[in-house]
Amino acid sequence: MPPTPRTNALAALPLAMLASSIAMAQTNQDATTSAHPPKKTTTLAPISVSAPTRVPPGLAPDFPATQVSVTAAQIDATINAVDVEDAARYMPSIFIRKRNMGDTQPVIATRNWGVNSSARTLVYVDDIPISALIADNNTIGAPRWGMVSPDQIDHVDMLYGPYSAAYAGNAMGGVMHIVTRTPDKPEVTIQQTEAIQSYDFYNTRGNYSTSQTSVTAGGRNGKFSWFVGASGLNSFSQPLSYITSGSTPAGTTGTIPALNKVGQTANVLGAGGLLHTRQLNLNGKFAYDITPWLQAAYWVGFWSNHGQSRVQSYLTNAQGAPTYGKSSAFASNDYFVSAHHLMQALSLKTDTKGDFDGSLVITHYDFIKDNQWSPYGVGSNTTFTPNGLLASYGGTNWSTADLQGIWRSQGYSGAHEISVGAHADQYTLANPTYNLTHWQDPSSATSLYAAGRGETTTHALWIQDAWQLAPNWLATIGGRYEKWRASDGFNFSGKTAIYQPGENASDFSPKLTLRWDAAPTWHITASAAKAVRFPTVAELYQLVATGATFTSPNPNLKPERDLSGELAVEHTLDDGFVRASLFQENTRNAMISQTSTLPNYAVPVTFFTNVGAVRNRGIELVADHDNVLVQGLELSGSVTFVDSTILSNDNFVSSTGTTSNGKHVPYVPRWRATAVATYRPTPAWAFTLAGRYSGKQYSTMDNTDNTADVMGSFDTFVVFDLHANYQINEQWSASFGIDNLNNRQYFLYHPFPQRTYVANLKFRL
Repeated sequence: MPPTPRTNALAALPLAMLASSIAMAQTNQDATTSAHPPKKTTTLAPISVSAPTRVPPGLAPDFPATQVSVTAAQIDATINAVDVEDAARYMPSIFIRKRNMGDTQPVIATRNWGVNSSARTLVYVDDIPISALIADNNTIGAPRWGMVSPDQIDHVDMLYGPYSAAYAGNAMGGVMHIVTRTPDKPEVTIQQTEAIQSYDFYNTRGNYSTSQTSVTAGGRNGKFSWFVGASGLNSFSQPLSYITSGSTPAGTTGTIPALNKVGQTANVLGAGGLLHTRQLNLNGKFAYDITPWLQAAYWVGFWSNHGQSRVQSYLTNAQGAPTYGKSSAFASNDYFVSAHHLMQALSLKTDTKGDFDGSLVITHYDFIKDNQWSPYGVGSNTTFTPNGLLASYGGTNWSTADLQGIWRSQGYSGAHEISVGAHADQYTLANPTYNLTHWQDPSSATSLYAAGRGETTTHALWIQDAWQLAPNWLATIGGRYEKWRASDGFNFSGKTAIYQPGENASDFSPKLTLRWDAAPTWHITASAAKAVRFPTVAELYQLVATGATFTSPNPNLKPERDLSGELAVEHTLDDGFVRASLFQENTRNAMISQTSTLPNYAVPVTFFTNVGAVRNRGIELVADHDNVLVQGLELSGSVTFVDSTILSNDNFVSSTGTTSNGKHVPYVPRWRATAVATYRPTPAWAFTLAGRYSGKQYSTMDNTDNTADVMGSFDTFVVFDLHANYQINEQWSASFGIDNLNNRQYFLYHPFPQRTYVANLKFRL
């Protein structure tokens, strides 16, 4: 069909809005609206599903064990969605640590691993991995969420556990798939989101705002389809940290008496990390149908982040003037950041619905520029030293390739569906820190202050058969062989340079899931799997200093080996379902970081070690039901209990004689729960009240951090959110909500946002 004047006008409109968005440096992120009631979170059965569309679905075999899904319509109706990761806010047992709007470090915690385990969960956009397996930490290890526009989301699937051979051992925590959509007709969406947080803690008080503008456009012209998005964000955060000291700086007043997480004196001197963030996200998906069953596609995403972090001192000197009290922590909390990242991917897929199908997906992610620079120390009063440090990740990158095929030996609906695949990846870390002559000028870099670099590569082969043993029995049997290598490790600090030894490892991971449909509404699934996670290049070679803590690499880490099992019983209802899952996981040589005072080091040192044996076992209860008591009332929720225990740990280091044996694994709360109530009085309105709960968790391996509500602690919290969505007409929709309605003040190491008001206006043409 030739382009029409209306088509050309629709194509021109997003370009005009994109230019305006870039100029404003503000972005909007929200999920797709729908005039129809949103689908509920449902547990999906392990069956093959094909849709009548010209866009081939992802080829990865159906996940055989527990999974849940949330649709774009449900996101619109229930969530104050600003960033892409907000879409998973109420998924069972899932917590994403989002400290502020536009956070660059939102890592995922699953039912058996905490927020320090970024490399134990995989995240994909369609078939593109956006997990940053360059590290297993809360900084550069977070998924690259900015590589997709929220309005491109069709639905989000969460797959629990490492039970599919198609995924690497990093799936031991689970796999999240963000599935995008492509409009079949010209479409333009424009959104504006405004948020304001009212914050009051210690002596820091204020209102911190976020403004976000986004534009998406898409459509299809014959064999060619496309979907592009642009969003810009301008955000001011609450303090992300507080500056503390074991004493009161001499000659000052204003110190607030306080303790740290282990009960030692940690008086509060001021606030840090008052971050002003300006982000720009550009992304596009372009596909061409070579034949009705063969499609080629190209994805591209560009992410730009510029920010400035300020500090606020509570101290005054004898003359009443503000001062930093000679605390160097003020210097490390006052910094600039500047980053440009580029993601690209190519794919070739078939969807014959016949005996054979295949796909090839190649991706590359590049830190074109990623700098943070700050003063080296403090001077008199509220001044900094003229010199400083610049830490860079420029040149850090990774590439992946996946070749997959499916053979349906007895036809499309036959008893066997055999999947095979080959995988390769390479992760390269480049993390030098330079001395700056003038700390506010990153071009004044001179000599090398510290450095960490290295590379890891992995090659894998896998096979899996979904075998319909009988009408009510489905067995999924598979295995994955992986070969891993670490090389080119280098560290530099002071005047010492070390070329680290290379490492090699390989292993085979069998997988088995058996599903029995005991009755039309009763389903029982038993799963068992082995998973192997190899060390990330940052765990092996990264060398950094953060405030008063020094992070040391460990080039001798061994892979961690995980044995997982789950028994899930599900009962479907006319308007919902209930599920109970019993799970257990035993991990040998678990790579977990610890912080301790070591000989010859003036500051605490954080380092990864292999913990001999860890056991996670628990139960997850999930329920979902529509039209409860009255028409239009939807209730859903989950409760998860985990007994996460360190069984043995010969590598634990303690300066006080404590032990970690028998203690709870760090960052894993015993209890976690969600509850969501949505009422739809009419098709146009949806009102949601939701709650999230997290129980006690520790951040030390000997569980000595028992002081709550202080900087560095990991607190129990109950947070309620309110959301109202109104579909004004076919083109316009609006929403208003309040996050942390009850204004709970809590820390997850960082102080978390207090009551925040969010409003959104969306226009779709």
